[in-house]
Amino acid sequence: MRARRIRITDTTLRDGHQSLWATRMRTQDMVPILESMDQVGFHSLECWGGATFDACLCYLDEDPWERLRVIKKHVSRTPLQMLLRGQNLVGYRHYGDDVVRRFVFKAAENGIDVFRVFDALNDTRNFEAAAAAIKESGKHFQAAVVYTISPVHSLDHYLDVAHRLVDMGADSICIKDMAALLSPFYA
Repeated sequence: MRARRIRITDTTLRDGHQSLWATRMRTQDMVPILESMDQVGFHSLECWGGATFDACLCYLDEDPWERLRVIKKHVSRTPLQMLLRGQNLVGYRHYGDDVVRRFVFKAAENGIDVFRVFDALNDTRNFEAAAAAIKESGKHFQAAVVYTISPVHSLDHYLDVAHRLVDMGADSICIKDMAALLSPFYA
């Protein structure tokens, strides 16, 4: 039996400042630490997607695509990862399949290696277009199962969602616990 490895993804460059500083860390403030982070041996660095795209445009007067290219220039060993809201991409509404496909290809072209895809309601239909584009681009499709507590969200529910995502071609599965509800006992 082959031993399974636990892989660590650092989310400081995306989620760390999203939670603490409303996603207001500037690219120039990231650059000094990037090469050191690249030497750690992380599975990936999650540095893009989610609210970072919106914050660059609306609050920081930065080009989010240029941010990605700058990070890629300083990180050569560690795969770069993004958080993709399924059919919503990095926005706040659904986009057409053609837009999803084009966005994924452009993100891959500009440096994203691992796409962590989620849908807030675990509706796997909202993964389909992104998953197909990620697989076509030859990148890693990490499917995130969103965790919450309710009568509907049983172990069987989570297993069903995970199996559907594996059938869709997921290279890895991530449990996304945005509200910090999952304790080690239940894990």
